[in-house]
Amino acid sequence: MDATLLAVLALILIALTFDFINGFHDAANSIATVVSTRVLTPGQAVLWAAAFNFLAAFGFGTAVATTIGRGMIDLAAVTSAVIFSGLLGAILWDLITWYVGLPTSSSHALVGGYAGAAIAKAGVGSLIASGWTLTLLFIVLAPLMGMLIALLLSFVTLWMFRGLSPRRVDSWFRRLQLLSAALYSLGHGTNDAQKTMGIIAGALFTGGYLPAFTIPFWVIISAHLAIALGTMSGGWRIVNTMGTKITKLQPFGGFAAETSGAITLFAASSLGVPVSTTQTITGAIIGVGAIKRLSAVRWGVAQQIVWAWILT
Repeated sequence: MDATLLAVLALILIALTFDFINGFHDAANSIATVVSTRVLTPGQAVLWAAAFNFLAAFGFGTAVATTIGRGMIDLAAVTSAVIFSGLLGAILWDLITWYVGLPTSSSHALVGGYAGAAIAKAGVGSLIASGWTLTLLFIVLAPLMGMLIALLLSFVTLWMFRGLSPRRVDSWFRRLQLLSAALYSLGHGTNDAQKTMGIIAGALFTGGYLPAFTIPFWVIISAHLAIALGTMSGGWRIVNTMGTKITKLQPFGGFAAETSGAITLFAASSLGVPVSTTQTITGAIIGVGAIKRLSAVRWGVAQQIVWAWILT
């Protein structure tokens, strides 16, 4: 077995490790709302989310993987060392922020680490400017879209069910939250697993094991399986921050947050934009809290999360 093949195999293993940690770190994005409203137990929630993370492998395309793999960094500047450094930086940052319970973006840690390694190797010119435009724009747009759609859904929901008792409304939305949690987990798997696919395909292509930049089916399955297993492991420290510290959620609010998050993620994925699932669901949870009153949102916690995003 030659050194190039060993290096590529090692990079694939490290990339899938990142994908597992991504699922572990971001499990809160998929399950915090459904756990905090007590629709599902934590164990049931991670199994539910992991199943739909994996099912996202079938039929949702690879546009985000293509953007990550060849649309942001000039492949001429990509070496095993660049990929390794980018992955290691993202893994370390995910573990640090998981330990302190901060819901930061695994996606932005990955693209930031990958870009930093490429700049160290070949300078700023190694970045493909056109590939960064939508990604940078969606750093702002994704949480805003999540927040505004959640506000709208909450308003419509409260108006439609205004004549019913709170107990009956809770009963309806406990069922509907199963659907919204599934949709959000599909969106989460669709966007986040594809980032690792792009890195693996880049390693295969630069190593000479792909004649053209494509995403093999085994890479798609492997990435979705890794993120699903990571989600099953759960990131309980961040679940507490997302589910209870930002605002108090009820089943209708959990439904609105998850549905708005899913809509935002599917929209971004269709455009091939790698977005932060963490920022998306955080914005949606803030939107749900703000429909009651602005003081229902713990803005101090939200501010800490924003600073962590900037640092990422």
